[in-house]
Amino acid sequence: MGGQIILSHGSDSGPDATKVSVLAAFAESLGWKTQRPDYRSDDLPGYAGAVDPRVARLLAAIDGLDAPPVLVGSSMGAFVSGLASLQRPVAGLFLLATPSGIPGYRQEFDLSPSVPTLLYHGWQDDVCPPEGILAFASRRRLPLMMVDDDHRLGDSVERIVEQFGLFLAQLAPAA
Repeated sequence: MGGQIILSHGSDSGPDATKVSVLAAFAESLGWKTQRPDYRSDDLPGYAGAVDPRVARLLAAIDGLDAPPVLVGSSMGAFVSGLASLQRPVAGLFLLATPSGIPGYRQEFDLSPSVPTLLYHGWQDDVCPPEGILAFASRRRLPLMMVDDDHRLGDSVERIVEQFGLFLAQLAPAA
């Protein structure tokens, strides 16, 4: 295997957050190169004000690579990963606890329809209620894993890693 992965943390989090750290370590053990941008300074203006600076930081990271990366994101990190896929080629999207919109932001969640994607969400998510991503996945006919967990997906980390491994394996020929 191999290739490059950019993992984007959620708001009120950082590049050393549990999920992105575990997924980065797992991917590296399979021979992937990873990077985790630090969006904490971008998040200071609040949720709606953080989107454009986060997207700009993510696009700069993509532009610094020699091949389209896999984008992994949690919550706000998932939202900006999807938006970035509309502007740059990416090899895949693995998105956790994705909001269908950011209150006050001009655009709803979207992603490039040509990119292999897996959405992962908790039924008990009270930050990003599941109805929005269920409707999005249904309209796009995207794979969506729903688990009995909350926004942090803390009880599902092992299952997320398993799904991530399967997702990366399907991308291996293109990576």
